[in-house]
Amino acid sequence: MRVLGIDPGLRNLGWGVIDVAGSKLSHVANGICHSAPGEGDGDLAQRLFSLHSQLTEVLRQYAPDAAAVEHTFVNKDAVATLKLGQARGIALLVPAQFGLTVGEYAPNAVKKTVVGVGHADKGQVDHMVKVQLPGVKIAGPDAADALAIAICHAHHLQSAGRLQAAVKRAVG
Repeated sequence: MRVLGIDPGLRNLGWGVIDVAGSKLSHVANGICHSAPGEGDGDLAQRLFSLHSQLTEVLRQYAPDAAAVEHTFVNKDAVATLKLGQARGIALLVPAQFGLTVGEYAPNAVKKTVVGVGHADKGQVDHMVKVQLPGVKIAGPDAADALAIAICHAHHLQSAGRLQAAVKRAVG
């Protein structure tokens, strides 16, 4: 199974793709989609379109079987939160356009799954992603977070599969 993790952001949208075979995880690719050059404070629609185009290409190239996105947290800047929510919409929309169901995880759930504690810092997340995916070259902190989201989703999908199998055995 191939899993795509997405860390939504308007300037930097991180993505990471892993393969899952039983309990073995392996790195496929990771990167960061940037808003189109020169659009830092420019037209929001063009920035969202740029992210949509780049993420669409990632899905075309790597053909994941499953996808997951991190939940947005609300901060004191309502305008920034709203813009982040719009970028998150792109992160949800593109996998859906490819027929994928998209898992959603709170940042603390991702950190707890990957690091073991829900309030881990970015350095701890980066380190544990490298431990779980030996030899990985991470494109940046947003890509590390995206790989962590993919790892989290892979673990949750495996747990759900084991639960379904146990229920089937108990009933059948």
